[in-house]
Amino acid sequence: MEPADVDHFVKAFLGTFGGQSTKQVVATVTPTPSSTTSQLLQTPVGTVSLFAFKTPVPYPFGAERTGYMVTDVDEAVAAARAAGADVLVSTFPDPIGRDAVVQFPGGVNMQLYSHTTSPSYEPFQAVPENRVYVSADRADDFINAFLKFSHGNLVADDTKAHGAEIGRPNDTYRHARIASNFGNVSVFVTDGHLPYPHGREVTGYEVADLSSTLEKARASGAKVLVEPFYSSGRNSAFVLFPGGYVAEIHALTGP
Repeated sequence: MEPADVDHFVKAFLGTFGGQSTKQVVATVTPTPSSTTSQLLQTPVGTVSLFAFKTPVPYPFGAERTGYMVTDVDEAVAAARAAGADVLVSTFPDPIGRDAVVQFPGGVNMQLYSHTTSPSYEPFQAVPENRVYVSADRADDFINAFLKFSHGNLVADDTKAHGAEIGRPNDTYRHARIASNFGNVSVFVTDGHLPYPHGREVTGYEVADLSSTLEKARASGAKVLVEPFYSSGRNSAFVLFPGGYVAEIHALTGP
């Protein structure tokens, strides 16, 4: 995001979910010359790597839907390639490890990275979900490739999911869910006719109490874009944080 938005975003994000930020540093985190502030926001329900570039952002950085830490980035890149992903950015060093950017079928960019010294993080109270939007033409290709890469399981594949989840309450669509050691992935298979802000969010955060979380979000400077609605055993809302970051927030409920 823009440097001027960083402090406002940190205040709102941590005010909503709790947690803390690492010390902000200025570094080059791309294989070509660039400069960005960098910090990690750690909350009980998910982490955010926060970058505010002081220079133009080199292609294709900034378009990733998520980043996965791995123990061996070379192994991970080889596994992604074997599963059918393209390697958009070959492995390169950063100040604390090594990185690469891969693209899974359907145009889904993900960053893979490893640290020279393995960090130690507190376990999440709830595992966040990466939210991926793909076309019907490439949905099976993406699902099969990511399952092969992650050694995960397809835990749900609803071909008539409630359209409220994509902002179209009178329609149905296909919604698949994947679980693996990389966390949870929700796959939204749509025709691309998505009302804002659906499709702009990259992560869904699970909380114990949605109402109180939204109160904290508003009080911290965030804006509720989509008021809570019920579908598929959860109450969900969409929130816009300062700097333009959109998140889905949900609480599990009902059968």
